[in-house]
Amino acid sequence: MRIVIVTDTWEPEVNGVVRTIRATRDELTKLGHEVVLVEPSQFRHVRCPLYPDVRLAFGIRPQLIAAVLRPPCAVHITTEGPIGHAFSAYCVRRGIPFTTCYHTNFPEYVQKYAHIPQALSFAFLRRFHHRSNLVLTATPTLEAKLRKRGFSTPMARWSRGVDLQLFHPRPKRPLAKPVALYVGRVAKEKNIEAFLGSGADCHKWVVGEGPHLPCLQGKYPAVKYWGCLRGEELATVYAQADVFVFPSRTDTFGMVMIEALASGVPVAAYPVEGPVDVIPNDQGVGRLGENLDQAIGEALATGSPPACRRLALRYNWRACTQQFLDSLLVYEGNRMVSRLAA
Repeated sequence: MRIVIVTDTWEPEVNGVVRTIRATRDELTKLGHEVVLVEPSQFRHVRCPLYPDVRLAFGIRPQLIAAVLRPPCAVHITTEGPIGHAFSAYCVRRGIPFTTCYHTNFPEYVQKYAHIPQALSFAFLRRFHHRSNLVLTATPTLEAKLRKRGFSTPMARWSRGVDLQLFHPRPKRPLAKPVALYVGRVAKEKNIEAFLGSGADCHKWVVGEGPHLPCLQGKYPAVKYWGCLRGEELATVYAQADVFVFPSRTDTFGMVMIEALASGVPVAAYPVEGPVDVIPNDQGVGRLGENLDQAIGEALATGSPPACRRLALRYNWRACTQQFLDSLLVYEGNRMVSRLAA
């Protein structure tokens, strides 16, 4: 089947949406499907003033959309940006079924950076997702949150996965103190200062880049900043850690937690959306708590690499891709809708 995936974020951006799409595309290709990816580099675009790494496309002509959406195909629109809006509007006008996904808590970010009330942002997002036939969400907590915010479109689960061959436990180098690690985008909304300013008696490592990095480097010079790592380099650093700290309060999932678990590293985090769906307390895989210092200490004291690895094994990209496939609808050119799996 020909599957069209529409996204406003793509490489070289480094984020959970890009990694999810890339892994899903690879799995779909292995299963014999043709994947057509529509992304910002294919159009004229400008940088987002509030988030320079994000590219805002324009000049998306209906003729181009028509050529991409020739039947038969299944259409998934994964982001709520200009490309996503152009494709969703075209699909609605022509009765083409499509699915969407709620990946990112934009209302919290827009409020932080532009002081726009969350109620306005959620109204905008409700309108966008109301057009779709099905909204995919990563966790039950996220779905419940959207329902409370008035989202009435049918929803289905699309979890996340991890490369279990790349991320796995490895021998650790002996150090005088345990290593506490953060991996991800270095931005204000990730709440990294809650980790770096904590009293945990650890070597503190940060992997990633972003607009808040120079500020953190100046304020916390004793921290080891690795920059942006990929592949074996990233997996090796994960495996050297003794605890993975996930201080964000705004992520919808947090794929980096799964990568840490696959590497045999327990997680310390706040009991918020994302961590509460992944990390159970008292099972050797980490600790959730409002006191991050205490959560780090308890994760170090009780963490079990085998238990972490066992939990990570539940998250594989083949199973996640099957969830994605099961949700898709096929556009056959005559406004008929059928499940791809059927």
